[in-house]
This record gives sequence, structure tokens and C-alpha cells, in this order.
Amino acid sequence: VQLQASGGGLVQAGGSLRLSCAASGRTFSSYGMGWFRQAPGMDREFVAAISVSQITYYAESTKGRFTISRDNAKNTVFLQMTSLKPEDTALYYCAANIEGGIPTNFRSYELWGQGTLVTVSS
Repeated sequence: VQLQASGGGLVQAGGSLRLSCAASGRTFSSYGMGWFRQAPGMDREFVAAISVSQITYYAESTKGRFTISRDNAKNTVFLQMTSLKPEDTALYYCAANIEGGIPTNFRSYELWGQGTLVTVSS
């Protein structure tokens, strides 16, 4: 399975972006999917995750502003981001947990996309 993230870009503070992560292969529906981000000089940070049964979990910093969803028919997971802040600026990665869980530790995800850059200007 390969993951391809897209949808990043430059947006003003308060704006919105929708990230997509398309997966190849027929096992996508059995994976837990997560979004992580990494700003320059910072550790990779958990953003949001969605389980096989559509249970979602968010970091405190993104709760209420970001929404994760998945479309198993299209092998795609989405991250709708609203009320963006300059501190949301980072390289955003999608990742898959092949056991179907949604851990917050990035080391628990086995498959990774290439990242898409989100820049929020003040």
C-alpha cells in the first residue's frame, strides 16, 4: 500500500484547507488512519486519527477546528482544517496503522505518505 497526500498550500490565518490522502491497494478499509505534522526543528506531532469503525480522535490543539473523515470506497482519508492559525504551519503527513488502531504515537504507524506543506500566514 502506498499513501499519497495532497491539498496543502498557503492560506491566511482564519482560512481553511482540505487535505486528502489517497491509498493504493485493497486493504485500506482495514487500516486505522492518522494525520501528523512536523514543523521545522520540531518533533512529529499527532493531529487526528480515524479508526476502521469511524471513531475519531483529535489532538487538543486541533479539536473543534479540524475534522478527519474517510471514504473507504475511494480509499481516501481527509482532513478538513478550519480557523487555521500560523502555528498550524507544518508539513502534514498521513499514516496507516495496519492493525486498525488509532494510536497517537507516530512510531505505531507503519505506512507513511510523502507529506504536504501547509503554510498559514498571519
